[in-house]
Amino acid sequence: TALLSPTCDDTAVKEAADLALRQINADRTEGYILSLSRIFSVREHPQEITGSVFYLILDVVDTECHVLSKKLWKNCTARHAHATVYGQCKAIIYINQARNIAHLSTYECILQPVPPRYIWTVCPDCPVDDSPTEPGYLEAAAQSLAKFNEESEQTHYFSVLNVTRASMQWVVGPAYFVEFLIQETSCSKNDTIADISQ
Repeated sequence: TALLSPTCDDTAVKEAADLALRQINADRTEGYILSLSRIFSVREHPQEITGSVFYLILDVVDTECHVLSKKLWKNCTARHAHATVYGQCKAIIYINQARNIAHLSTYECILQPVPPRYIWTVCPDCPVDDSPTEPGYLEAAAQSLAKFNEESEQTHYFSVLNVTRASMQWVVGPAYFVEFLIQETSCSKNDTIADISQ
């Protein structure tokens, strides 16, 4: 059968894009959940018996939800334009509504941050993403977590798993912004621990 070119606002196309993005996000192990910005293009290949194969190109942006949260992309807030990562995902998904099947055959996503020069033309004072492995960001995460450990009612200490995002802004001096994953340790808060990272 021939390839069809349905419109991007077709209900079946929107459902295919939603299901493809859910499966892409479920498959990812690093970064943030991707949200659909728009359906860039679609081709549909109806199958002989039932169902269709959709060839999708999706424009996506990242959200504030880390992929480990396993939240649905529709339940996550997209980042502000100056702090987002954007790109395209090409996906091939087979959908058979009669049998309740949605199988993502393959996908490829190419993502990139908004270039700093664009951010500075729109928002000269906005912080710009930087390498999260820089010592200043690691120290900021450690200080923030120390406060969390001190004030939380958890029974165990938490340690930094990794810093996932970092930026800096000059106000009076440097202001560090970090996003990081934490993990519960086996160290009880009843014990005095010199270095919880150990």
